[in-house]
Amino acid sequence: MILGVDAGSRTVPEAEHLLHAVVEALGLPDDVIGCTHFVRTGTPHVACSVAVPGPVDLAGLTITLTTTLTTALPAGVSAALADARTGPDSEGAALAAAEHAGRTSGRIALFPGRSALVGTLTVGDLLARSAVERVLVLAQPDPPAPGAAVDTRDHVRPVWRDTVMTLLTMPAAGGLLVPAEVPDPTPCCADHA
Repeated sequence: MILGVDAGSRTVPEAEHLLHAVVEALGLPDDVIGCTHFVRTGTPHVACSVAVPGPVDLAGLTITLTTTLTTALPAGVSAALADARTGPDSEGAALAAAEHAGRTSGRIALFPGRSALVGTLTVGDLLARSAVERVLVLAQPDPPAPGAAVDTRDHVRPVWRDTVMTLLTMPAAGGLLVPAEVPDPTPCCADHA
């Protein structure tokens, strides 16, 4: 089951914080797959989705969109689970859930083995230690060799690409690869203030 949640998050870090809060509030295990999704319902924003191992016992009930689930979620969060919806922007939550279920898009913030992806690892080790299924280098047609070194910068966020959990990387100094997503990007125009 895929649970979509939406609080109208304006930034990816804000949505990722929501994702962690929802996983904690629902008492889900550490190895769930959770994603952020750019949605265009109302004002464009970032919604979230999380694969809920079924059935999940929530205060003695199988997880459904009931008062129990609604009270377990942080205030102001919309949710969508299968055909059930609740909250002010359940359309965004439903869209995020559908994208995750189809593995058509989404930035994967939570996944099995994420905590083991620290420091510099080979592509082969990265694939063996986590749920990441493929590593690609931007603008290169072939995947890197299993022995290629990846400096994870302790920030690995794969994406769904062709329904496969894929870590996009780019070349870096010293012949290393690094994840394409920068851990702490400089906001646009920060140097113009």
